[in-house]
Amino acid sequence: MECRRADFPILQQTVHAKPLVYLDNAATSQKPQAVIDALARFYTEECANIHRGVHALSERATHAYNVARATTQRFVNARESREIVFVRGTTEAINLVAHSFARTRLQPDDEIIVSAMEHHANIVPWQLVCQERAAVLRVVPINDDGDLILQEYERLLNPRTRLVAITHVSNALGTVNPVEQIVAMAHAHDVPVLVDGAQAAPHLRIDVQALDCDFYAFSGHKVYGPTGIGVLYGKAAILDAMPPYQGGGNMIHSVTFERTTFNDIPERFEAGTPHIAGALGLGAALDYVSAVGLDAIAAYEQDLLAYATHTLAALPRVRVIGTARQKVGILSFVVDGVHPHDVATVLDREGIAVRAGHHCAQPLMHRLGLQATTRASLAFYNTRDEIDALRAGIERARKMLA
Repeated sequence: MECRRADFPILQQTVHAKPLVYLDNAATSQKPQAVIDALARFYTEECANIHRGVHALSERATHAYNVARATTQRFVNARESREIVFVRGTTEAINLVAHSFARTRLQPDDEIIVSAMEHHANIVPWQLVCQERAAVLRVVPINDDGDLILQEYERLLNPRTRLVAITHVSNALGTVNPVEQIVAMAHAHDVPVLVDGAQAAPHLRIDVQALDCDFYAFSGHKVYGPTGIGVLYGKAAILDAMPPYQGGGNMIHSVTFERTTFNDIPERFEAGTPHIAGALGLGAALDYVSAVGLDAIAAYEQDLLAYATHTLAALPRVRVIGTARQKVGILSFVVDGVHPHDVATVLDREGIAVRAGHHCAQPLMHRLGLQATTRASLAFYNTRDEIDALRAGIERARKMLA
């Protein structure tokens, strides 16, 4: 597969007089020209509010917004476009489900299951509703490689379980969880499942019908789209039965001071003026990724991950954190004797962008006995030459700081 770096204008710049090596894709990915053009086109040619107007610009904007929803439906293989709710990102999608679905079902001593590798966005919303409803949060443990212990997951499932909320891909380790199996095991107990797909959508082909998950959430900015836009997929029958999450314009059928009746899905969950430009940019990003090909992207990134893992593992005093059987292009590591933030600072002076910290996964860091790691996360525009630059930067940091 061609690297297609030329499609991404930001990658042509230098940082600290060095060519930019962008390896912070798990935090946010860069945007192809097609996405930038889609945003510019909306604001220069068809900027108007949607749904309410009968004038030409509003009708064009509404049509483009609906097309973006249909594009998203195809990207995740949902049965219907009304199963796609536009939100601000994965975090809002999870909070929507926590408050509009889980909160209404929880009784004292009921249980929600998460895993030890979750991002804070898939922990804190469940803690909040569990605290409010006197319910209990249960945690599936992981082994030292970063794989879920499925026997323990099976043991946790019981008649009090009301929801399983699981990440498809760990943002800190790159572990790919066996989501289809996890969903099937939960459904055998009549337990619904939410999948946090924020880190999976840029790397894997998503098929919500094959997974049979009840909810799937992901963010636009991690899959080469704009910030401030995301997606909640939900099975239509479940969304239909859920009360609104927020109140305002567009999510209503009628309003009087005595009573309000609510719109159909998905508009019921899209109160107010949405991020129209963001939805159009997301649609352009998903079209772009689909044209490149998810299978081609996955194959290229797996080859690059193998090269990067071998390269870093060969360095003295460097430990790769997370060696699960199945991974995507996320490579966390520590340099013995050097703080991860110091490593990242030295790398930045070499023009290399990585992430250092707990990666919004403090319970996972605690499980691994770490305060933080340095994380290099890959995209299909990265190259082996950039991995070689990363290796040289790490060696420089080790010699300077150890």
